[in-house]
Amino acid sequence: MRLSRGVPFIAAMLLAGALGGPGPVAAAAAVDEQHCARQEHVRVPGAAFQRSACLADLTTAGLAGTPYTDMADQAGLTARGTRTPTGVPGIQIDGYFPDSSRFNATHGWRHDAQFVIRLPDRWNGKLVVTGAPGTRRQYATDTAISDQVLALGYAYAATDKGNNGADFYRDGKQPGDAVAEWNTRTTQLTRAARKAVAQRYGNTPRRTYMTGISNGGYLTRWQLENHPELYDGGVDWEGALWTANGPNLLTSLPTAVARMLGSARDEDLYAVGFARGSEFLWPYHEQAYWGVTQKIYRAEFDPAYDPGCPGTSTGTTPEQILAPCASDASYDYASRPSSVHRAVARVALTGRIGRPLLTLHGDLDALLPKAADSDVYARMVDASGRGPLHRYFTIAGGTHVDGLYDTHPDRLRPILPCYRSAFDALVSWVERGTRPPADRTVGRPASGDVVNSCSLSTPVARAAG
Repeated sequence: MRLSRGVPFIAAMLLAGALGGPGPVAAAAAVDEQHCARQEHVRVPGAAFQRSACLADLTTAGLAGTPYTDMADQAGLTARGTRTPTGVPGIQIDGYFPDSSRFNATHGWRHDAQFVIRLPDRWNGKLVVTGAPGTRRQYATDTAISDQVLALGYAYAATDKGNNGADFYRDGKQPGDAVAEWNTRTTQLTRAARKAVAQRYGNTPRRTYMTGISNGGYLTRWQLENHPELYDGGVDWEGALWTANGPNLLTSLPTAVARMLGSARDEDLYAVGFARGSEFLWPYHEQAYWGVTQKIYRAEFDPAYDPGCPGTSTGTTPEQILAPCASDASYDYASRPSSVHRAVARVALTGRIGRPLLTLHGDLDALLPKAADSDVYARMVDASGRGPLHRYFTIAGGTHVDGLYDTHPDRLRPILPCYRSAFDALVSWVERGTRPPADRTVGRPASGDVVNSCSLSTPVARAAG
């Protein structure tokens, strides 16, 4: 999730090797003089409004400072030294699907269900789809995902999920409606983008991949469980876990809030999944994530709960929403009415994936601790009999947002280079039958460019003696 345009929030929680320069497609591409003429022929099915532009560079290097991306919405997701490709000409389509909510003010539209579709001149025949992490919007993963896949020739599509910002829970009429819309909007965009691609290039994509960070990782899991017919595989980067009986964000975050208020010990956080060794990250998460994340998700799934303090139910200021109170710390999901559990069940994951999926999760994630999230999801996949379709990589030194590496370069490592390697591994698995490495913890290298390189086979260093 994100508290403001400058503070990352996973959704708010809920929020290949090194790239030395342009990828092979970008390096060879020359501007197609005909692509501008063709842009008006591409119509996004179902869109209430769309606007197309032919651009000399679809990457953030070319779009920064223009209306075609939002650098502030990407803040904190990537490390400062991240290298990205440049020089990918093509068509960008911005627009929105019919929707009644108005949280997204991008382009001055004040209209949700906004999307961006990018169609490079040099197309490799494939499509990548994602949804915004945290409470961010459609441009949030331009640096982390869009730049790389565009340079490799993929078409790219991203959605704002249909509602966004710290007030997203106000969308819908029933508990769980807002999160359920995230899934619906992702499916809608995937279908529409596939048809738009066919209009542009004369062929439907021969491969479609789903991927995402945090809430976008949750969307990836859900789509591969519920609409495997639309995708060939996916990469899930620390997806949020929702299960009706727990664990979920409402079973771990109350304890974190209790620690903020001095009523819980470190041991209590360890008991609900927070990793030993992640303590140095807790002060930042107290300020940026824990309180507001619990409140907005509790308001989404359990609006009848009266915390008896200023916050989401009264529509007060962001400062009041952030401020924890005793009843936030004592929230007990297990004892809440069955209606609350049914609301979560509407969007719950099952582990029954229908396509290959690679999951990555940092072992120092202090927002979605992996012991209460991806460790559990991996067991769910195995229990459903889908284990052969899944690979799970724990990234030693990884945390929820790569931007924190810049503050703690001696303790953390960015996950993005490992994500790029995982995406390459997924493509090799799907298209060439080359199976990825077995589930493992990917070690933090002692030397080299940790910001831009990662081998999924790097072993964890063993302690001396």
